[in-house]
Amino acid sequence: MIQEFKDFIAKGNVMDMAVGIIIGAAFTAIVQSLVTDMINPIVGLFTGGIDFTNLYWLYGDATYSSLESAREAGATVFAYGSFITAIINFLIIAFVVFMLVKLVNRVKSAAEKPDEVAPEVNTGPSQLDILIEIRDALNK
Repeated sequence: MIQEFKDFIAKGNVMDMAVGIIIGAAFTAIVQSLVTDMINPIVGLFTGGIDFTNLYWLYGDATYSSLESAREAGATVFAYGSFITAIINFLIIAFVVFMLVKLVNRVKSAAEKPDEVAPEVNTGPSQLDILIEIRDALNK
């Protein structure tokens, strides 16, 4: 079993996966910053500056000024606004990642296409043509 584990670790796929995870973590920070710092303010303009994170239902009779104060007091809250914000952020992040992958695929396919099709070079008769000529000559 230890040998199998060593063989598994020694394969290139594991290293590729590790590099992918590390780059993915760094990429997540970049996309999160893009969404939080650049896209969410634009979404806020369209929604009239509504901040969903403070929307909650409180179980009980007490009242609190914000979700944070209710949580600090130990009240039982149903924070549906945080969930809505998480869904919006997920959809924005998913769209941004989709557009980035689409762009990368377009660049990759453009790089794979040859610029010009090489003209067909006629190098003379093929081996089959020569054998046919020899056969025809022998038949005569």
